[in-house]
Amino acid sequence: MIKRGDLFMINYGDGEGSEQQGYRPGLVIQNDVGNEFSPTVIVAAITDAEDKRLLPTHFPIGIKEGMRKPSVVMFEQVRTVDKTRLGFKFGALTPDLMKRMEHPLMMSLGVIDAPEPRRRGGSVKR
Repeated sequence: MIKRGDLFMINYGDGEGSEQQGYRPGLVIQNDVGNEFSPTVIVAAITDAEDKRLLPTHFPIGIKEGMRKPSVVMFEQVRTVDKTRLGFKFGALTPDLMKRMEHPLMMSLGVIDAPEPRRRGGSVKR
């Protein structure tokens, strides 16, 4: 059964512009009731791009969380996908870590205010 916090390889298919595309890792962020009864699942894309600027809607994860190298959960790249797009499960995040990720997710959804963007250099610290 698919659980909130599971890490899957996901076939995002073709994308437009800056949308995530192809076969890449993602984090299940949907609640477990939806995961059990819905034919779809809500996921956040993960990138390991080293040149990716850390935004307030990002949350860094690493090898100890199941990634091959340091990576970032991108909560500005949240998407509903059919469960048939899920590939293999390669890990799961702890409930404590998922709780810590609520802040950048809520910022992305506009539930809480995001900080004013910095105009020059720097990155967001966690």
